[in-house]
Amino acid sequence: MDKKQIQTNNAPAAIGPYSQAIQVGDFTFYSGQIPLDPQSGMIVEGGIVEQTRQVMANMGAMLKASGRGFDDVVKTTIYLTDLADFVTVNEIYGEFFGDVPPARACVQVAALPKGSEIEIEWIATA
Repeated sequence: MDKKQIQTNNAPAAIGPYSQAIQVGDFTFYSGQIPLDPQSGMIVEGGIVEQTRQVMANMGAMLKASGRGFDDVVKTTIYLTDLADFVTVNEIYGEFFGDVPPARACVQVAALPKGSEIEIEWIATA
């Protein structure tokens, strides 16, 4: 099966040897997004609220670049450096999904790239 690389300047560029997203058949697999401002390449200032909103904005840009939207997301994984932020992240995250939200896992990790407090990866379908 052919795979197609998805890239956009409206989301942060890859900071390593990986693609922003790869489409294979009807599925698109998105690399984890951290709260980088796409223009500056820096983590957004503020706490978990600002960081979560930036991650969701980056997700939206990646979805748009691949011709998809939040309703097409079928699976996400959220990585947090502090599970005490779960309720706050959940409230913001929930604003982006309709009546049938994607399947999801949420885990606490020791650290994330560039000192981020949150990272989200996801899979979408056409």
